[in-house]
Amino acid sequence: MAFPERFSNLPDYAFPRLRKLLDAHAPGGDPVAMTIGEPTHPMPDFVGPILAANLSGFGVYPPNDGTPELLAAISGWTERRYGVSVGSERIMALNGTREGLYNACLAIAPETKRGKPPVILIPNPFYQVYAVAAATVGAEPLYVPAVAANGFLPDYAGLPADVLDRVTVAYICSPANPQGAVASRAYWADLLALAEKHDFVIFADECYSEIWRSAPPPGILQVAAEVGADPERVFTFHSLSKRSNLPGLRSGFVAGGAQGIARIRKLRAFAGAPLPLPIQRVSEAAWADEAHVEANRALYHEKFAIAAQVFSGLQGFDLPEGGFFLWLPVEDGEEAALHLWKKTGVRVLPGAYLSRDAGGQNPGKGYIRVALVAPKEEMQRGLITLRDCLY
Repeated sequence: MAFPERFSNLPDYAFPRLRKLLDAHAPGGDPVAMTIGEPTHPMPDFVGPILAANLSGFGVYPPNDGTPELLAAISGWTERRYGVSVGSERIMALNGTREGLYNACLAIAPETKRGKPPVILIPNPFYQVYAVAAATVGAEPLYVPAVAANGFLPDYAGLPADVLDRVTVAYICSPANPQGAVASRAYWADLLALAEKHDFVIFADECYSEIWRSAPPPGILQVAAEVGADPERVFTFHSLSKRSNLPGLRSGFVAGGAQGIARIRKLRAFAGAPLPLPIQRVSEAAWADEAHVEANRALYHEKFAIAAQVFSGLQGFDLPEGGFFLWLPVEDGEEAALHLWKKTGVRVLPGAYLSRDAGGQNPGKGYIRVALVAPKEEMQRGLITLRDCLY
């Protein structure tokens, strides 16, 4: 049997690759997991009671697009957070942002553009679902460096005009995974202008938007409203995984132009899986409450302070403006991760596993990604051990 070629150039996903690298070796100490971005802070207190009160909801098929109450709660949150009123026809509930970031591409990206093969822009390093989405729709992925020289945000405007004219979708993550860089209002405005000039759509992955260090990151919805951008140019993706410490809930949303949302909803009706009704009820409460989000952010502020103390004076070290990863410079990320595991038991992710070779270089090769998600004492021990081993 012949298999499709569309995924043949994709490497294994980051974490199977990491297991192949490390698991043949015994850890050099008590293991400390600092790889996956899985929050471990307490869940909101209301989760259990709401689930218990709605268990009968597992006995019915859930609304495909989200309950009216959930869509209203999300709309209320965008109003409070960004000052933007988004009607329910412009929102769809998601099984986490990864589902949406993938399916939106299938629903919206055209097969050709002006008679030419389409291009999808992807920051490099990046969340790996972007590349799989591009491969699925038969587009040419263009990996654009997001490195220290450009503030860890891709310079899409610097691409040749003939390439930009073939672009159908531009992915962008702010706060960025893995580097924690935050897109400014000016960055969003320039990207919106570029999308209008060259006729492409922006997929803004903003699932880390509520974990910030000094100021709330501006969102693409608010900047699009400020500059009067076409709503069909902008689709934003948010999640309760990081914001509310509910990664297992698999709950998020996409908001954008009504026509594009209608297309995503239609694809979901045929091929997707809506959130179970009890999950939607919990999600309604989570989007309506900010107290647990503020408490969560305060815990990350304490962790940022610990990281700053541990790595004080380390050349190339900067605290992230958002998110909960450290992007630490090393000579070779894969070698560093293996050495660290064998010597200490601290487990980190090589930056190259989040990147692609482009122009003869991999922008993640000289980094490791360290997740600040473990309890404070364990995280501090892991950071000190890492520092003493690698630096």
